[in-house]
Amino acid sequence: MRLFLIVAGLYGRGRRNAARLEVKTNTIVSDRVSLAFEGFRILQLSDLHIDMSADAMICLESILPDLEYDICVLTGDYRAHTFGPYQTALAGMARLCSRITKPIYGVLGNHDTIRMLPGLEEMGVRMLLNESVVIARDSARIHLAGVDDAHFYRADNIEKAASEIPPDEFSILLSHTPEIYQQAAHAEFDLLLSGHTHGGQICLPGRIPITLDSVLPRRMGSGSWKYHKMQGYTSVGAGSSLVFARFNCPPEITLHRLQRSA
Repeated sequence: MRLFLIVAGLYGRGRRNAARLEVKTNTIVSDRVSLAFEGFRILQLSDLHIDMSADAMICLESILPDLEYDICVLTGDYRAHTFGPYQTALAGMARLCSRITKPIYGVLGNHDTIRMLPGLEEMGVRMLLNESVVIARDSARIHLAGVDDAHFYRADNIEKAASEIPPDEFSILLSHTPEIYQQAAHAEFDLLLSGHTHGGQICLPGRIPITLDSVLPRRMGSGSWKYHKMQGYTSVGAGSSLVFARFNCPPEITLHRLQRSA
């Protein structure tokens, strides 16, 4: 793909596109959001591929100080390759995490190795591997769960992640891939935050993806969507995979805001 873009004279433009991050906003409206969490803000960063997306990370680091949020969630794919050394990716993540207001929660993606887990947690990232945590405000609570990679490693266990979540309290599931949307809805999660697809990364005009590398309806390949009672959001990612270039699919970070329905 890189060679093709170079020969076609498009590689330079694709690189510039891949470095221009957009800040998206998304409002999640639910009658299960308590008044205490009205306006609660979640910053989602996904698919950083930090060791091959240096220009995008420079842009991200310049954006972060101006953002206001209550928690940050990382939905996987911190390194570029799916095998081999990961130290460069961890060093990049350490620089980035030092600029993120904590608390930070994260899950692993299909490009990540479990060996990265201790390093990420040393940076202050609470990694969620088929488990959940409680976020409390006054006497109100929401539950944040995360599953291990469901796309390649198939190490996800939604039942375990949801096992300690009461059925009457608002719950969020972090998954690198949105492909588990049916299982997540069956487990009665209110919101699924994911990435993985890159929105296609190199798309036809009109943001039509050539491929999403995922088994799911195309409408779930990027942005907000709904399945039964569960809301979802698939980030197109801040970094790039395989080749640092994007067309008709700008990289993004997303600010989600919880809102109680009238």
